[in-house]
Amino acid sequence: MGNSQSPPADPRFASASRSLAKHELEDLKSMFKSLAAQSQSNGRYISPSVFQTYFGLNGVLGERMFDLITQKRHDQKLTFQDLVIAKATYEKGTKDEIEEFIFQLLDINDDGILGRSDLESVVIAMLDHIFSMKISEHGSNSHQDIADVFLSAATFSKTDEGCSENCMSFDDFRSWCTLVPSARKFLGSLLTPPDPGRPGCQVPQLVHSENIHSRTLLLRKEYAWHIGGALSLQELEEWKLLYHSSANGLSFSTFLGHVSNNKGPTVLLIKDKEGYIYGGYASQPWEKHSDFYGDMKSFLFQLYPKAAIFRPTGLNNNLQWCAVNFSSDTIPNGIGFGGRPNHFGLFLSASFDQGHTFTSPTFNNPCLSSTTRIYPEVIECWGVVKGAHKEKQDGLKGTVLERHMEDRNLLNFVGIADSSP
Repeated sequence: MGNSQSPPADPRFASASRSLAKHELEDLKSMFKSLAAQSQSNGRYISPSVFQTYFGLNGVLGERMFDLITQKRHDQKLTFQDLVIAKATYEKGTKDEIEEFIFQLLDINDDGILGRSDLESVVIAMLDHIFSMKISEHGSNSHQDIADVFLSAATFSKTDEGCSENCMSFDDFRSWCTLVPSARKFLGSLLTPPDPGRPGCQVPQLVHSENIHSRTLLLRKEYAWHIGGALSLQELEEWKLLYHSSANGLSFSTFLGHVSNNKGPTVLLIKDKEGYIYGGYASQPWEKHSDFYGDMKSFLFQLYPKAAIFRPTGLNNNLQWCAVNFSSDTIPNGIGFGGRPNHFGLFLSASFDQGHTFTSPTFNNPCLSSTTRIYPEVIECWGVVKGAHKEKQDGLKGTVLERHMEDRNLLNFVGIADSSP
């Protein structure tokens, strides 16, 4: 039967099958059977178009993933053996095996050289998938600026004969994944069945009052996705704007007044007069202390012109700082993250018109701006609403119950006008 025959059994298939639970194998068999039927292959294989449509992987990313899963046979046929081996390696393998798979995935041209153009193609495909970005009439990506901030976090230190530019080494790739964990989450979940909640796709709902136009906000949805790469699913449901300097004024006391009622984590963003955007995730509420406090969930981040996240190193516990009305020079009034007093990773003085950013062992962060001394132009703070989805579901249930009781004349119209949908 020539090329129509199934490929011989791959010795890795038995090992891969053992690494998957029985129910996982059964689910794979069911999925394969359905997709093979759609491929009109008499149940023998899945075609590229059906594979890409099902997993939502269009363009270069879908083509490269199909090529890797089919072990570069270039026969346009994804067999059940291919699927099992890929799932076992990509999802059940060791950390090195999984990252090596993703590293190969980024080599779009399959030439063994991971250059900037390869990574750019992947980043644009990734953003297009998450945010449904469109190509402008002139043929350029309308969100190229966002792609550039993620590319700016990458290092290309490897030299290769025949290549005019340096390329990305495996260590460079790992460093990039650490700085941009949202990308690592996304690239590590591409074979997860289609789901809006796929790891790496979660974008918090950004809630703010109507008197603040979205164009004045520092926190674009792409930036929120980037910051969320270091957070749990529970912290990615809803973020509520608590303070914005253009609406509330550049005032430390006003800032504390607006955020004091928020008992959960906050996301602080600063745009300085040099045009740089950066900030910190505060895991604890902003409260008056005479020393550092907080926990290892806090981190610093950059958003523009480079996107990067800097998590705690564990070298010290100098995580979060909030000092108010102290007269000692050793206790500077203001808010900050990391480092030490008067030499913070990020600090805003109580005047809210200046601050500084230094390298710090707390987060192993660089200076977040172009200079260590910063002059804020815009400051905004968002409250992370944990369990927002559950609260809305509970509220919906309550509304349904009230309507049911109203129909039975049990509420007697008491409190109906105050009930919230």
